[in-house]
Amino acid sequence: MPFLNLSHITRYTYRQPVSFGEHRIMVRPRESYDQHLIDAELNIDPAPADIRWLQDVFGNSVAIATFDRPARELVFDSQIRLQHMPSELQHVDIEDYAQGYPFTYSSEDMPDLLRSIERQHHDPQRQIDSWARRFVNTDGPTDTLHMLSEMTRAIKREFTYVGRPEKGTQSPIETLARRKGTCRDYAMLMIEAVRALGFAARFVSGYVYNPTATEARTGGGNTHAWVRVYLPGSGWVEFDPTNGIVGSRGLIRVAVARDIYQAVPISGTWSGFPGSFLDMTVSVDINVDRSVSDKPRPADLKPRKTTIC
Repeated sequence: MPFLNLSHITRYTYRQPVSFGEHRIMVRPRESYDQHLIDAELNIDPAPADIRWLQDVFGNSVAIATFDRPARELVFDSQIRLQHMPSELQHVDIEDYAQGYPFTYSSEDMPDLLRSIERQHHDPQRQIDSWARRFVNTDGPTDTLHMLSEMTRAIKREFTYVGRPEKGTQSPIETLARRKGTCRDYAMLMIEAVRALGFAARFVSGYVYNPTATEARTGGGNTHAWVRVYLPGSGWVEFDPTNGIVGSRGLIRVAVARDIYQAVPISGTWSGFPGSFLDMTVSVDINVDRSVSDKPRPADLKPRKTTIC
């Protein structure tokens, strides 16, 4: 049950002062049974004229900031302390009726899962469908968890991870054709693939870290993306195709959404002379604190007030 000290700094720089419109910030980790937010501080420079917090339709914490003065630099500095209790693959329990594929979600769950089963990208030649079907046994029963785990590992094994700082995401068909991409490209490919098989899936934005010195994770130093699939008996289960892992070990959830564009960490507008924008840099640093003396007290597990400076 490690404690994590997480620093996420996003910096925008401009040639001359520009004005800032409304900004939407999603960097506060979600509170859940496997991750407890102990302390959270968000510093914004220049200080916003107003900031308010809300929960979106998925229950993500969102800060809305507005500004009243121009500046040549805009910095979002998020400092988090978190207790993480990750789930392991062996703790994925699936109801008997869903252990073998195919299966049908229960009548109680189906109405709430339908939009997460619905495909988001056109696949006129059924390329994603064909790729997804390769993981289904043709000569015997298909174990549900094994099939999803093998798909996760196959993306890690057969595709080349290439970091891309620019905004945007490849379509799943582009990722399949190029055999390379970023974590968000891989997440969207797997989401479309499992949806093609009838599973409910969602996009997750958050952070990745190395749980131990011997466990390396790809995607650090920036935000990370992966997939959640709904499995009766365990609910939403994490699958990280970039690292080929199942479960939340090394993964910190911030935003969960049906589509990637609903989980952008920071978005907003600015106005000024054309060509004013110079650069955007993102720095994410996660320190794993395994200090024996730092044991949580019940009061420590309650979120403290988030301060805005």
